[in-house]
Amino acid sequence: MRMAGWAGRGPARVSLLGRAWARPTLLLLLIASAVSAQTLQQAETLWKARRFKDANDVFFALAEKYPNNPDIKVRWGRLFLERNQPEDANAEFDQALEIKKDHAGALLGLALLAAETYDGGAADLARKALEIDPKLVEAQELLARLALEDNNNPKAIEDANKALALDPNSVQAKAILATIDWLADKKDSKWDPQAAKGYETAGHFFTLNRRYEESDQYYIKALQMDPQLDSARAALGINLMRMGNKDEAYLLLKTCWDNGYQSHQISNSLKLMDSYKRFVTFKTDRTILVLDKKEADLLHPYFESEMQRAIATYEKKYKFKLDHPVQVEVYPDHEDFAVRTLGMPGLGALGVTFGYSVAMDSPSGRKPGDFHWASTMWHELSHVFTLTMSNHRVPRWFTEGLAVHEETAVSPEWGDRLGPDELAAIRDHKLLPVAELDRGFIHPKSNSQVVVSYFQAGRICDYINKKWGWDTLLAMLKDFGNDDDTATVIKKELKIEPQEFDKEFLASIEAETKTMVTHFDDWKKGVKQMAESLKNKDYADAIKVGTTIRDFYPEYVEEHSVYEMLAQAYIAKGDKPAAMAELERYVKAGGRNPDGIQQAAKLLQEAGNGKEAAAVLERLNYIYPMVNAAHQSLGDLWFAQGNAAGAVREFGAIVAHNPVDSAKAHYDLARAYHLNHQDEQSKDELVAALEIAPGYRQAQKLLLELSESGTQHDTVKK
Repeated sequence: MRMAGWAGRGPARVSLLGRAWARPTLLLLLIASAVSAQTLQQAETLWKARRFKDANDVFFALAEKYPNNPDIKVRWGRLFLERNQPEDANAEFDQALEIKKDHAGALLGLALLAAETYDGGAADLARKALEIDPKLVEAQELLARLALEDNNNPKAIEDANKALALDPNSVQAKAILATIDWLADKKDSKWDPQAAKGYETAGHFFTLNRRYEESDQYYIKALQMDPQLDSARAALGINLMRMGNKDEAYLLLKTCWDNGYQSHQISNSLKLMDSYKRFVTFKTDRTILVLDKKEADLLHPYFESEMQRAIATYEKKYKFKLDHPVQVEVYPDHEDFAVRTLGMPGLGALGVTFGYSVAMDSPSGRKPGDFHWASTMWHELSHVFTLTMSNHRVPRWFTEGLAVHEETAVSPEWGDRLGPDELAAIRDHKLLPVAELDRGFIHPKSNSQVVVSYFQAGRICDYINKKWGWDTLLAMLKDFGNDDDTATVIKKELKIEPQEFDKEFLASIEAETKTMVTHFDDWKKGVKQMAESLKNKDYADAIKVGTTIRDFYPEYVEEHSVYEMLAQAYIAKGDKPAAMAELERYVKAGGRNPDGIQQAAKLLQEAGNGKEAAAVLERLNYIYPMVNAAHQSLGDLWFAQGNAAGAVREFGAIVAHNPVDSAKAHYDLARAYHLNHQDEQSKDELVAALEIAPGYRQAQKLLLELSESGTQHDTVKK
């Protein structure tokens, strides 16, 4: 972000470099009186001596004295970049380019900033810098790094060798070449950089490849060589936090902060670890579930059950048994969850897996119906299996593709629907070749490319499963575990060249989506017209348009879905059966709006279809189990149908989730326990109800019946 004026940038610099402009230090006063004696070399010398605050003061004085010198701004920006101040670094690089639009160093600085956030434009900026200055070795090193991040080893080797041709002592070029060997388990690489920054680079790539324990060893090695390398210390701390080693992680990150190496990621990570006291942990022999205390009682039954079901299913399906429990952390505050994912590329905003540890959003941390928590959990638990089975060698596109495949394998209603971005990519022929698909996750050209890449990877796995079978996907996973690349695995297991596979897959996906792509513009116009008709209460027109366009794009179930708008129009016209039919279509197409789901259940129940109504409401538990009215309706339905365990769960959810009428909530749960032959628990709930409402006649009556029944039972027993 561009910030105007020195004063505007001052506070940010104060917080991280610790220098207040309004109260100059003795050094700054000396600089002000004899600034002509100050040079870039002095700033660089102070910087190299790790006197960062003093170096910053010199840069400040030089920038004041020579405001049109782009070299000063670029080097100052690099200091900010090294000390984890990307906003200030970006401002300096931008200002340098305003002075000199073709400044290679400024372009390189922006490229480095872009690379930190896996921005797809980093390579273009680096290439532009090289065009201006062909001897800019850092730009060539960066291109090698970006290629390796894309799992393009040949390109990484080529660019690293070009960097070595410019500088035979390039630590980063050697680190890239050594890392390629180390990732392939060739431990004695001739390219070993024997330098702290080189080992830090290796740690970055092992983290990127989700080989966290190995990455930690490289960060430790870097710190052994240079104990003051706070960037490696921070990366190690973040890694340890991800893997659940909170105490050591906290000490490392606190040390970084105390050393002046400060960032939002470090600050937020420290705050997150401080907040862990708000969480409660549930353990079984196979699972560790971490929930916020405020919603633990509500979510525990649903999440625990689904974890157990998913693990049991996957152990059978993948023919692999996990050797220790899986931990799932559920965050009601999305910002807390986001801290767990910072610094990782191509991640969705719902869940992330680190080995045997999963972190994900709670349904309460999102807009109601914004995501399907059970689908997200199955997605992430699939990663636990594919990463473990492949010893963390599986490429990103394949593990994500299998995870997306698994979402709809457990239920065709689960998983994200085919969205407008994906349709546009198909229409415009923007899908990537399978051998390059990792690039869509690591260095996307746009935000939509990540979404499209998830879709494409999932559909590729669907396609392989349908044409070659599940065992072929397992064989591919095994090959990836042996460190084979995508092109090799495609040729080996599918007996086809990658280019031919791309051709056949694209033909299949284009045929599958032809109607949607062809009528996409008509559908968009129709949706807009429907919304306008509903606004004007022209329900007949809304129905006419809706029934015409609905099947043009049947997968669309987001805001302003045709299904829901048609239901609204039919209800307004008093045609409840037609409205019910549209909402049933909506639910089966994967609709997640809690209001639409509850309305579908209500119409089914009014029509006497209690069993179908219960099934619809059960779907909502996998999406947004925070609605007490839905639990009440489902609990009543399960009770009437004799599903005692289901009734206990639903009425228990109400007790756990701030019921409006607490006495009735406890009474309903007591009835369910009694139906489930758990009379002692039933008595406890009745006592709780009567403590809240002593005159509650129904609770008094049931408690008396249970007490008398217990007395009679004891008498007979004697």
